[in-house]
Amino acid sequence: MQEREPVFNRPTVLFLGVLCVCSAAVAASNLMFPEGSALHLSIYTVTLLGKYLTYALLAVSVDLIWGYLGILSLGHAAFFGLGGYAMGMYLMRQIGARGVYGNPVLPDFMVFLNWKELPWFWHGMDSFPFAMLMVLLIPALLAFIFGWFAFSSRVKGVYLSIVTQALTYALMLAFFRNEMGFGGNNGLTDFKDLLGFSLQSDGMRVILFSASALALAGGFLLCRCIVTSKLGRVCTAIRDAEDRTRFLGYKVERVKVFVFTVSAVLAGIAGALYVPQVGIINPGEFSPLNSIELVIWVAIGGRGTLVGAVVGALLVNYGKTYFTAVLPEVWLFALGALFVLVTMFLPRGVIGLFKRGKEATS
Repeated sequence: MQEREPVFNRPTVLFLGVLCVCSAAVAASNLMFPEGSALHLSIYTVTLLGKYLTYALLAVSVDLIWGYLGILSLGHAAFFGLGGYAMGMYLMRQIGARGVYGNPVLPDFMVFLNWKELPWFWHGMDSFPFAMLMVLLIPALLAFIFGWFAFSSRVKGVYLSIVTQALTYALMLAFFRNEMGFGGNNGLTDFKDLLGFSLQSDGMRVILFSASALALAGGFLLCRCIVTSKLGRVCTAIRDAEDRTRFLGYKVERVKVFVFTVSAVLAGIAGALYVPQVGIINPGEFSPLNSIELVIWVAIGGRGTLVGAVVGALLVNYGKTYFTAVLPEVWLFALGALFVLVTMFLPRGVIGLFKRGKEATS
């Protein structure tokens, strides 16, 4: 019998250690050193790094289903966006009478559109615990319903990828409509407070960065627990030989639905942490291009490694920030070329280079 891989293997311990040290260093450099000091990290940089960490958690959620279950989802931006909108609704309710129109109940965009009362699905969103429950529940419910019908019908491969892309595209079109009650094209923005503390304060920005780091660590460990368990071995068996796994008596559809739902919840958490740091959520987050891009992050970092998903998300998004400022015209071409080159010459991604070097020296 094959020996079970430990949850805390060397790459996992190294990753968590580096994440903790870097997170503590970022927080300390901003809070302990005054502006103008060479060791001071600007709040812009802290916010940017926090956004990168939410992207890394999103990439881990995709790697869980693609790398270990063989499900190539081109619609994970849907769950990311739904989690973001749930957080955005809570933040909008905190504005109250401080909005442009001074309405203590209705957000400004509803007043502008002559809404007379708050829609039923906005009720309760002024409560932080309820809003956080929605961050988890809404993506989970959508993933469960979608997965149940798709996997029960045995839709898989490229057909499943197309259906997931259609799902996020349909949500994008729906959320663009003013009648939906989510701000239409402009989305939700102009947030002010979170739990009574200003979102513009340095302390809150550092707290959000730290929360993103903790969420990434927790999501990573959850995925490690899944992939190193018996369930994880069943997942890889489904990925490599689905029909044979079903013939052996395993409930393939139930495994797919469960893991897909867990992945959606992680994506929703990433979206909820993303919104207060960037200050806006709009239907553009549902764009199918975003889902395709995050698949590229995973492929570049190393599919089926979890650590590679984090590395790919951080590398690509840092490159995007840098090159869109320096060479904005060529960034998309460079990203496409990078994906093609990695697929052809580095099928195991960046992490595969380290594994190849380790194998060569052993």
